[in-house]
Amino acid sequence: FPETLSNPKLALVQGTVNVVMKQNVTLSCLSEPGSPPVRYTLFKHNKQVSALNRSDLTPALFTLTISSASDLGEYKCKAEYNNSSGGKYSNSLNFTFIEPISKPVLSSPTSQAKKGQNVTLSCFSENGSLPITYLFFKGTQNISPQKTMQKREAAVIFLFINSLSDFGTYKCKANNMLVFFFFFLAEERSHSQPLIISLGLILLLLITGFALAIPFCIIPLYKAGE
Repeated sequence: FPETLSNPKLALVQGTVNVVMKQNVTLSCLSEPGSPPVRYTLFKHNKQVSALNRSDLTPALFTLTISSASDLGEYKCKAEYNNSSGGKYSNSLNFTFIEPISKPVLSSPTSQAKKGQNVTLSCFSENGSLPITYLFFKGTQNISPQKTMQKREAAVIFLFINSLSDFGTYKCKANNMLVFFFFFLAEERSHSQPLIISLGLILLLLITGFALAIPFCIIPLYKAGE
């Protein structure tokens, strides 16, 4: 007589229960103990998807392609002996859809900054299943703890531009998507420049005035000396 079947175990051997469209997943179904041959049937919402016979104690493997929303939902498998009534059902696995994260946008109110200035960087991914985790980098160095946003809103950090090394390329990573932002050194005009320009103009006016005065002052004196 065949050994009494136990409830089979349904497990993922490839992929995850959180899937994107057109993703392949592989499920294994096995009843231990049990006396082969055993017939394994995979169901989705009580509708048969596929069936396999096993003549040994290896699991039945079912490969699925999640190609549309109709492929999501609860899956179970059933183990039974051929030509027998009844059978045992497995645990269930429920597939849900994950919306891929769109390329994030890294922005700041200004791309030019001066030393001693505070600046703000924000990173936002418009699409993607929540939560979304953001990381900020300066070059290859992580400059802040990861920020996990539970709502559809930007992750924000505040920077203090303290030296020339703080200028350059900044990056933002939303899970696996990476974008860049570049801070430029703003031109800093010296406070003495207006004074220098004013003195130069005054000197130029004096030279011009002196040149214009030569015909009226120097030449008459020269003639009087004759």
